[in-house]
Amino acid sequence: MNFNPETTRNLALAVLNNEADAVRRLTERVDEAFLEACRHILECRGRVVVTGMGKSGHIGSKLAATLASTGTPAFFVHPGEASHGDLGMITRDDVVIALSNSGETDELLTILPLIRRLDVPLIALTGNPGSRLGQDATVHLDVSVEREACPLGLAPTSSTTAALAMSDALAIAVLDARGFTADDFARSHPGGRLGRRLLVHVADIMHTNDAIPRVGPEAPLKDALFEITRKGLGLVIVADPDAHLLGVFTDGDLRRTLDRGESLEALTIGQVMTQGGHAARPQWLAVEALETMESKRINALPVVDDDQRLVGVLNMHDLLRAGVV
Repeated sequence: MNFNPETTRNLALAVLNNEADAVRRLTERVDEAFLEACRHILECRGRVVVTGMGKSGHIGSKLAATLASTGTPAFFVHPGEASHGDLGMITRDDVVIALSNSGETDELLTILPLIRRLDVPLIALTGNPGSRLGQDATVHLDVSVEREACPLGLAPTSSTTAALAMSDALAIAVLDARGFTADDFARSHPGGRLGRRLLVHVADIMHTNDAIPRVGPEAPLKDALFEITRKGLGLVIVADPDAHLLGVFTDGDLRRTLDRGESLEALTIGQVMTQGGHAARPQWLAVEALETMESKRINALPVVDDDQRLVGVLNMHDLLRAGVV
């Protein structure tokens, strides 16, 4: 081993610059062929079937996953398996995307006649427009690079980065054309943190009814403190008999009251509460409540309806349990 820190650092920078240049050059190839590829995907009545061997296959698998999670039904088929039965997964309503840097991958060329027989659109991403795959494709997208980032010129590096970037451009262009939204994305990712942030509403996690720490404005301060302790949410909400929100009282309000040296026995909650205060709505996304708490530096929020009537309460622990934080 001959590890030289400076040499290693310079090589790493050279790799990053090489791959960045390869991606920048792709901007010149977002042309009519690219738009035609998008149209074929958007008009597909079946599914987008992505295929590729080796490193191109890994990029293809990622493209299929990106399409599937952004509104385009898609899956990956290994070309080696396709010629042994999996080609039956492709129907006449589908679109095929094939990736190959050389455009001459044997396993892909083997199934080309079968794809032509199905008469489905074939979108090829290759580094060789003159290759057999490039020539036989309905649409060819040029992802060629001047040289690999590998100093030996052997390991697929810049070529796979270029194919990945063009694949992402294709998927995101189609996403936008479909009008795919953040809510749509969340529905296909319900188990992920992003899905929880975009799907969980305040009404889903707030405390309601008897779980709400609530007193009237004339309640003695000590009764309000007992209510805070019983409900364990770090605050008590002050409301009138019709449940209209009047104010809140928190641990911070208690400290400020003690600092003023006032007699706790003589006070009512209405005299020391924070009037009005911030409140959430049941229809808010939970992440909106989180943003309010963070910006106002508070740990709990009353929840009110459109008439400012108290319907619930939630605190930071509820957001943590829901996986929103």
